[in-house]
Amino acid sequence: MNFNAEYFKKTLSEILAIDSPTGFTAAAVTKVKEIVDSLGFETALTKKGNLIANIPGKSTRTVGLSAHIDTLGLVVRGFRPDGTLTFSKVGGSVLPTLDGEYCKIYTRTGKVYIGTILSNSPAGHVFTDAHTAPRDEKTMHVKLDVETKSASDTKALDILPGDFICFDTKTVFTDTGFLKSRFLDDKMSVSIILTLLKHLKDEGITPDHNITIIFSTYEEVGHGMSHLPCEFDEFVAVDMGCIGDDLTCTEYDVSICAKDSSGPYDYELTTRLINLAKEANLNFAVDIYPMYGSDVSAALRAGHDMKGALIGPGVAASHGMERSHLKAAENTFKLLHLYLTKTP
Repeated sequence: MNFNAEYFKKTLSEILAIDSPTGFTAAAVTKVKEIVDSLGFETALTKKGNLIANIPGKSTRTVGLSAHIDTLGLVVRGFRPDGTLTFSKVGGSVLPTLDGEYCKIYTRTGKVYIGTILSNSPAGHVFTDAHTAPRDEKTMHVKLDVETKSASDTKALDILPGDFICFDTKTVFTDTGFLKSRFLDDKMSVSIILTLLKHLKDEGITPDHNITIIFSTYEEVGHGMSHLPCEFDEFVAVDMGCIGDDLTCTEYDVSICAKDSSGPYDYELTTRLINLAKEANLNFAVDIYPMYGSDVSAALRAGHDMKGALIGPGVAASHGMERSHLKAAENTFKLLHLYLTKTP
């Protein structure tokens, strides 16, 4: 059960480099599909844009896994008189962390512009509230790195409301094992699953049950897995583990969620995952996520009859400038491996 850290980091780096806010995920899905196809597993795309991967097992029973490819982002909302852009959030970005970040604007005609996300009071030498003004959709804008002086100038660039604004990930992998980047939620989990698939392929391991993996594309807005390609006995979402306040998870753990804002996860399946983590001496935490919903939450709300659970690597500063550690990836990888190859 060796965790290939170099393959994981390479895969994560490649996926993080592709902009994929909810609704604009096609390029990232194509990349993940290429990786799964290269490992020899069957793939398919849903009309919604979710990527399905099927891994044959030893029995006729099928379990589901998911991780989401979509990330947070912004879209153009409108045009200010000076030619700068107003925006609307896609998902739940912590907007104060975006003040001063570089971004790209993708138009529907294929043009890409660069710019900066800024407060409406951006200069400390000019605005008396530069240090104290709120940072929200009404008090921030995007300044383009194009000479525009009016709303009509900017509209002439083929920019329209609804065009996606993607901000830099600022990805750094440190020599001490830390992973620093936006969108570790949930591209870190996507990369853990891909590393697990490579391990199964390289080692010739056949899982105990058939596995259907859904790489979803609308998780950040709540309906990623409201439709499932088939019915599962069990479905485990792999998504970031929360850190902070009275939670016990750290950046080195695999987090097992007992309950989030959608309610408790299946008691028997969650207990089984806890026991697997204990028996293998993994670094793990069991926590309650106060403001969180997962792909399993969406599937259960849609009426699917199955056991559901949620696990994932501990990620600090979620929806902001996130950080985790290779140890969290390894512990999550090992718990997934045990779940798929150790029949209850």
